[in-house]
Amino acid sequence: MALAIESGDGATNNLAPGLYVVATPIGNLGDFSPRAIDTLRLCSLVACEDTRLAGRLLCRFSIGAKLINYREENERHVASSLCGSIESGRSVALISDAGTPLVSDPGFRVVRECRRRGLPVFPVPGPSAAIAALSASGLPSNSFYFLGFPPNRSASRRKFFREIANLPTTVILYESCHRICASMADAIEEFGELRTVAVGREITKLHESWHVGKLVDVHRAVAAERQLGEYVFLVAQRDFVL
Repeated sequence: MALAIESGDGATNNLAPGLYVVATPIGNLGDFSPRAIDTLRLCSLVACEDTRLAGRLLCRFSIGAKLINYREENERHVASSLCGSIESGRSVALISDAGTPLVSDPGFRVVRECRRRGLPVFPVPGPSAAIAALSASGLPSNSFYFLGFPPNRSASRRKFFREIANLPTTVILYESCHRICASMADAIEEFGELRTVAVGREITKLHESWHVGKLVDVHRAVAAERQLGEYVFLVAQRDFVL
């Protein structure tokens, strides 16, 4: 963590001015790091996607920071405002609803604007669903592509799958509970039934579940259970077999 500094009027700030990109738990609150908690307690402002969700999390850890709503719709305006706060000597934290900011979540524009203005950006690393899933999947992890969410519509999604079908590495995707079965059905058409895949649901949460194996079997298993929560869908390269 950055050292305490003294401002021009003699007041002491506990964190150096800058943007602190803070990872929050993806489910299990025990994964919230002491450094992340301390950073949020000491920052002047916390920019978040949903002030209600963030408020509940911060309250659980007795963090009384001021919250500012930051989402895709208002990113450009708020990015400039947050950078102005940093330029005036304040410390600003950026969090997402869960996991690491900017990973399929808002935040890119404020980090880019900080870099454009020469303002310091400090990562406070922690949970990430993509990396957690890769580490537990049993699929090759020496190299990988993270591609976020596939397109919503079937035709676009099949084209997307077709374009990545021959990548020589593990592919990590996110998918919602509303589309996971349809997405896997489209994947079967483009990857084939025998492609090795892993699907993790609600990782680190109470109802965490995993299915690993041939795509056709994993699709059948996922379709047979109630689709709830968030999914990570990993696809191995074509020649990989468990």
